[in-house]
Amino acid sequence: ILILALQISDSESVGLEDDIEESAYLTESKMNENKPGDSQNLACVFCRKNDDCPNKYGEKKTKEKWNLTVHYYCLLMSSGIWQRGKEEEGVYGFLIEDIRKEVNRASKLKCCVCKKNGASIGCVAPRCKRSYHFPCGLQRECIFQFTGNFASFCWNHRPVQIITSNNYRESLPCTICLEFIEPIPSYNILRSPCCKNAWFHRDCLQVQAINAGVFFFRCTICSNSDIFQKEMLRMGIHIPEKDASWELEENAYQELLQHHERCDVRRCRCKEGRDYNAPDSKWEIKRCQCCGSSGTHLACSSLRSWEQNWECLECRGIIYNSGEFQKAKKHVLPNSNNVGITDCLLEESSPKLPRQSPGSQSKDLLRQGSKFRRNVSTLLIELGFQIKKKTKRLYINKANIWTSALDAFRNRNFNPSYAIEVAYVIENDNFGSEHPGSKQEFLSLLMQHLENSSLFEGSLSKNLSLNSQALKENLYYEAGKMLAISLVHGGPSPGFFSKTLFNCLVYGPENTQPILDDVSDFDVAQIIIRINTATTIADLKSVINECYNYLELIGCLRLITTLSDKYMLIKDILVYHVIQRVQAPFESFKQGLKTLGVLEKIQAYPEAFCSILCHKPESLSAKILSDLFAVHTLPDVKALGFWNSYLQAVEDGKSTTTMEDILIFATGCSSIPPAGFKPTPSIECLHVDFPVGNKCNNCLAIPVTNTYKEFQENMDFTIRNTLKLEKEESSHYIGH
Repeated sequence: ILILALQISDSESVGLEDDIEESAYLTESKMNENKPGDSQNLACVFCRKNDDCPNKYGEKKTKEKWNLTVHYYCLLMSSGIWQRGKEEEGVYGFLIEDIRKEVNRASKLKCCVCKKNGASIGCVAPRCKRSYHFPCGLQRECIFQFTGNFASFCWNHRPVQIITSNNYRESLPCTICLEFIEPIPSYNILRSPCCKNAWFHRDCLQVQAINAGVFFFRCTICSNSDIFQKEMLRMGIHIPEKDASWELEENAYQELLQHHERCDVRRCRCKEGRDYNAPDSKWEIKRCQCCGSSGTHLACSSLRSWEQNWECLECRGIIYNSGEFQKAKKHVLPNSNNVGITDCLLEESSPKLPRQSPGSQSKDLLRQGSKFRRNVSTLLIELGFQIKKKTKRLYINKANIWTSALDAFRNRNFNPSYAIEVAYVIENDNFGSEHPGSKQEFLSLLMQHLENSSLFEGSLSKNLSLNSQALKENLYYEAGKMLAISLVHGGPSPGFFSKTLFNCLVYGPENTQPILDDVSDFDVAQIIIRINTATTIADLKSVINECYNYLELIGCLRLITTLSDKYMLIKDILVYHVIQRVQAPFESFKQGLKTLGVLEKIQAYPEAFCSILCHKPESLSAKILSDLFAVHTLPDVKALGFWNSYLQAVEDGKSTTTMEDILIFATGCSSIPPAGFKPTPSIECLHVDFPVGNKCNNCLAIPVTNTYKEFQENMDFTIRNTLKLEKEESSHYIGH
């Protein structure tokens, strides 16, 4: 009887405590409602916090008429209330009577985090009975979905991001704040659903979403909005339905309409003063073509016309001292022999490139050609110090080099710093046979495929193309990664980059000016040529009217007042088509090129890397090949003499093969890699009828014959037919 009485007493006391706490919560909420004064000090009727932090809790709203204060997110996520009114009724469409009913309902629910009453939000997972305040839910890393039914999930049932494999070995930067983070999905670290190498802090994303609004919130890499917003809403990012904050500022872009109008040269000759500007005269002010923040009267700098280029002293110093690039050749446009056009638009790659006379350029290049090769070779050897002794075998189908390389590099066990070992396999081979392959041959074939792939556009000097499917599959990142791996692991010189693409990588797109040769689209090139060849305002406006829809679509429509305005229009079209249009592929390609620190090395030594990224290797000669191949075994003097005579005959065009054919036959490469061959190519003299090339060891076995004629015929026959057979096998696969 005594024990029963004590149990009844305990249960009554617990119930009494709950009643007291519920009463206290309602009393506090009521006091908050009736308390007049500064709204900053009023507490939210749901969470009982007076914090005013829109990024965390939403806007804090006080209705003085009803003496009511709420946080927008606390109200929005409460489980037992619906928006029954119009937007202007009550608080954001939630009626006052409904809010009070919800407060009363919540007073009976205890928060599983702070153990206080008023927990208006419940987990929607079946059989989960957890309730909590909104701030308490944030503290315990709950997910609140600001879409659909505005569901809430506790820490045990919240949605997570799942990735099939984690190939990221090192920290990556948050693409908003640029601080390095561990690329592992968690509550505070989120990954973009459309760009696999884009990672964010949750807090950074939330601030970005609030500032950008639903119309401008998108992936910072590829600018995708639909897929990106859907995933971020699922992961609890609130995206308000409003315009971007920067669009709502009064006169937000007013400063863009102002431009520099003052003569800044040391000796201004204008009697009216430095601020005097008389258009279409020698006292018209011309701005620096590089920075635009300095100016000169035409007469003060001996400029004959406004179309002439002019740089201020600071920019000129940067241009002339920035390296030893070769000036881009000028290209004559059809039917434009008598039309003057600014060099920076259609002739030169970038205002940042140094300018030299053609004579000094050729002398410098001849004098320093070996220096360039030695420098880039040394730099690549330094990068090669990262390669560990541990090897990774890649199984490569020679007939489908791209797919097999992509699978190998995406394998979760692949590490770019491991030594690469290649094994060739045959597709649909039921016996699973494999045979050793040449790493340098594999990298050479891979670079050839990359150069001719749809990821790049152009004939010889190539820029990135816009391929939405490749962007979706993250192929631009993989291409940059492959190129970086190839350079460090002894692959060939790519040699197909345009100067514009190279300058974008080194100096940034904002400091690069494309040229007409960068435009591979025939129709766009014709539009630029027609604008350039317009000789009167009427002709220019006629061309613009014909191309109105295109110019409007790319955002390049501008007011035309003088004929010289055509140069700015051409510049806008070039920048859009070559740079802005492919911004997402460029950023992805750039990230891939950071593999093994290659991009950082390129940016630190641009003059060295320009020689292998933008220029094809020098042609092979008999002397180069003779010096390249070392004689390791005791040679046959006669055969060695035949070998040197054969090289000279090939160089003189007296053979059906070429120098490149010989090198491919022996090593698998058509040129000497910038980092050199490993192992060094060698020659053996064997008593065989025909030459044998061992690409794995870079060894060429030449036949010992009685006559030179027999030697040449055997060499020509074997090399020509071997390469022809390999080419036919590749073509056969492509045909199927």
